[in-house]
Amino acid sequence: MNDGDRDEIARLLPAPADQDLPREQHLRHKELLMHRIDQEIAQETDRRTDRERATRTRPARRLLRPALLAPATALTLAGVVAAGVALNGNGTGPVGTSSHRAATDMQPVAALLGRISDAAGERRTPRVRDDQFVYTREKLQGADLTSGKAVMGPLAERESWSAQEPGPLRRLGLVRENGETLPVNAQLGDTDGTPAGLGRPTYSWFSTLPTDPDRLLTYFYAHTPFAEGRGRDQAVFEQIGSLLGGMMPPATAAALYRAAAKIPGVTAAPQAHDAIGRRGLGIARDDTRYGVRTEWVFDKKDYSFLGSRSYLIKDRSYGKAGTLLSSEAELEVAVVDKAGERP
Repeated sequence: MNDGDRDEIARLLPAPADQDLPREQHLRHKELLMHRIDQEIAQETDRRTDRERATRTRPARRLLRPALLAPATALTLAGVVAAGVALNGNGTGPVGTSSHRAATDMQPVAALLGRISDAAGERRTPRVRDDQFVYTREKLQGADLTSGKAVMGPLAERESWSAQEPGPLRRLGLVRENGETLPVNAQLGDTDGTPAGLGRPTYSWFSTLPTDPDRLLTYFYAHTPFAEGRGRDQAVFEQIGSLLGGMMPPATAAALYRAAAKIPGVTAAPQAHDAIGRRGLGIARDDTRYGVRTEWVFDKKDYSFLGSRSYLIKDRSYGKAGTLLSSEAELEVAVVDKAGERP
């Protein structure tokens, strides 16, 4: 396993878990994973030392061990979570360093995203009060990477209730999966609670975002977290993707898609489908450094969001090209008055 593979495994892991994990289980999984990473780093260091003794041409790069955490539940999407991964990055804004080919690839997809934007702007959504909850039901499937190989877990159904209070809140809602209902607590490091924002979007927070696509894209480039070795264009594309399907004002949704059309490298994906096999109109972007494609899937008739998926587009140490890493299918989104209440 080289630096790029370790970085990619850390990047593919979802954001820090909202669910509480028993401390003993957390520490056990973390120690096992850290032990494996330390072994890989030691082996890689020995190999580099041997190469340097032979060539004497360049100093060794400093090896960084990502702070990886353990699975929140055995069947949680993607199986493992990342917390405290060193944040850094490259690129500073929407223009970036896109190639002529990336700009050319954007031409047809801009029209498709324009149609998706128009449909989103015309779609009626209920206004959501701060004392209510957004209910989401979805099918999820993800790969567990803790063994160093991508091992796909079973398709699972998840229900979640997201509090809409601006906060900061210590209790963010509930999640129900595999017959178990668990609280969603404040994000790691938020000792006073997690406020509404990019990491905990609420309907009211969405309404504060600019509805001009250029200004909105500038906001995302400025506020999307930096991650070492991860291009800004890809990071912003995935950040926008994490918001899709949520309950938001139509004008915000419309601007979101037109902003995405301006990200270099975004293209159409004719064969896209969601976690339950629904084929639709695909919007994709390739992370060429790590060989991963991320796709969004939309209904062919009404342009509504169906789901997303990510998979390898080139061989890596943890999987062959075509290996699925994560997949999602959105089944229902609604507004309810209480956590745990179904629409």
